[in-house]
Amino acid sequence: MATSSAAYRSSDPQGAEALHQLVLTSLDADQAEETVSIPLAGKSSIADYMVVASGRSTRQVASMATKLAEKIKAEFGRPARIEGLPGADWVLIDAGDVIVHLFRPEVRSFYNLERMWAFGDDAPPQTH
Repeated sequence: MATSSAAYRSSDPQGAEALHQLVLTSLDADQAEETVSIPLAGKSSIADYMVVASGRSTRQVASMATKLAEKIKAEFGRPARIEGLPGADWVLIDAGDVIVHLFRPEVRSFYNLERMWAFGDDAPPQTH
């Protein structure tokens, strides 16, 4: 049975920020494209941040997801749940305080998660 992300939620805001920074740094190092960070505070209790990024191919998406999960486990001592790795068109990484969506560009454009989560928001999502 899958563990809910609430089990990995940090009660320490600095822990959530450190995880968020690790995610952004890892994706940048792996040459993710169009990385967008969406603050979820006040919008949802599932996480503090949602990060959406693209890879040029399914191979790059899978590689970024695997490396990110390994870094989260090494740095924070907890596993990140990964969904969608076999196909790698859209990979979801649930790290508790940060939810990461990695897409191939065509799939990202189709689902347009940034627009859905930024709806009614005064400030646009933060691009990194």
